[in-house]
Amino acid sequence: MTLEHQSALSAVAEALSSADDGDLMRRILQGALQALVEAEAEAHIGAARHERTAERTTWRNGVREKLVATTAGDLTVKIPKTRTGSFFPTLLHPRRRIDRALHAVVMEAYVHGVSTRKVDDLVEALGVASGISKSEVSRICADLDTEVAAFTSRPLDTQATPYVFLDATYCKARVRGRVVSQAVVIATGVTADGHREVLGCNVGNAETLDFWKQFLSGLRDRGLRGVQLVISDQHRGLVSAIEQTMAGTAWQRCRVHFMRNVLAKVSKSQAEAVAAMVRTIFAQPSPALVSEQVSVVADTLRGQFPAVADMLDEADPDLTAFAVFPEAHWRKIWSTNPIERLNREVKRRTDVVGIFPNPAAVLRLAGCVLIEAHDEWAVTGRRYLSEASMALLIPPEPTSLPIRSTDTDITLDSLTARTA
Repeated sequence: MTLEHQSALSAVAEALSSADDGDLMRRILQGALQALVEAEAEAHIGAARHERTAERTTWRNGVREKLVATTAGDLTVKIPKTRTGSFFPTLLHPRRRIDRALHAVVMEAYVHGVSTRKVDDLVEALGVASGISKSEVSRICADLDTEVAAFTSRPLDTQATPYVFLDATYCKARVRGRVVSQAVVIATGVTADGHREVLGCNVGNAETLDFWKQFLSGLRDRGLRGVQLVISDQHRGLVSAIEQTMAGTAWQRCRVHFMRNVLAKVSKSQAEAVAAMVRTIFAQPSPALVSEQVSVVADTLRGQFPAVADMLDEADPDLTAFAVFPEAHWRKIWSTNPIERLNREVKRRTDVVGIFPNPAAVLRLAGCVLIEAHDEWAVTGRRYLSEASMALLIPPEPTSLPIRSTDTDITLDSLTARTA
C-alpha cells in the first residue's frame, strides 16, 4: 500500500473515530452515496475524470448539490452536470429529497392521522434538520393513490355477499376554490361464509341519485352478487338508487337513524317513553309478531303523537325487513351500527387534517383507513355471522310465480277458486 493511500485511510479513520454515532453514520452514508453517484455518472458519460476513451458520449460540466434527507440526517450529494443531455442518478428522485425509509415513515404517519404540519416536526425528530414542507408531504402521500385505486377496483365475484351495509360520513374539502362538505360513502358486506369485507368507498355528494347509482353500479360491475338485504339510512336518492341498480334485494331502514327521526318529533321529556314503545317492535320473537307490533305501537301513539304514528305506518315494510331473515342475524342487520365504527375511525383521522385540498385527498386518506380495517378483519379470521346461520339464507327453488297485485298476492290457484 502506498504512503499516500495509508495517509488517506488514516485521515478517514481518525475522522470517523472522533465522530459520534450519528455523525459516523452520516459520513459513511454520504461517502457511499457519493461513490455510487460517481460510478453511475462515469457509466453515463462513458469515461472517468480526465480519461480519454472512444466510448465517451459527453463531458462533465461542473456539479450541482442536492440535499437528501435520510433517517441518519441531512446529506449533501454532488451530482455531476453534463455539457449535452442530462444526468440524474437512479437511486435518487428528481423532486424528492428524502430516502425511501423516511418516505415510508411519512406515509404511515399521514395514514394514521398526523397532519401535514405535524409531519414536519416528526421528520425533524428523526434527524432531518431541514424538515419537510406541506407540499412535499402531499406529493409523497400521492403515491398512496395507486394502492387505494387497486383496492377499490378489485373484483368482488369470489363469492356471494348476502348483506350489504351503506353509510356516509362527512369531511371538508376545497372544490373549485370553495370549502364544501363532501361525503365519504362506505360499503361493507357480509359474505356467504360469514366474514366481513370492505366492498368500496367513494367521495362526493351523497344526497344525489346519480352519485349513489354510479357508486352502486360500480359495485355491481366489479362482480358483487347474491345480495339479499341492503341496510342503510334513508339518504336522499339512496333508496331510489338501490331500487334501480340492485333489483331483487330487500332494503332495511336503519332502526337507529329511524329512532333519531322519531325523537325529533317529540319533546325531550317524552322522548324516553316514546323510544321505549318503539323498541318493543324489535323485541318480538317472530316475524309475524314484529309486523303486528308496528301496528300496535302506531295505534297507541296515534292520539298523542300522530306524526310518529304516521312515520311508523309509512316505514313498516322497510323498518321490519330484517324479520324474514334468520333470527340469529337480527341484531346485526337491523341497523348500520356495524359500519359506524369505521365511520368514527375515518372521522378521527380526517379531523386532524381539517380541510382537505381536494376530494382526491379525502379519498386517499379514507381509503387507506378502510384498507387497514379490511386487512385486520382478514387477519383475525373471525366470522361476523356463523357459517351455519349463513347457510339458512340459501333461498329455496321457486315453485310458482305469484302475480303481484296492489293489495295482495294472487296465485293461479286463488284465481281458479275465485272463478269457481
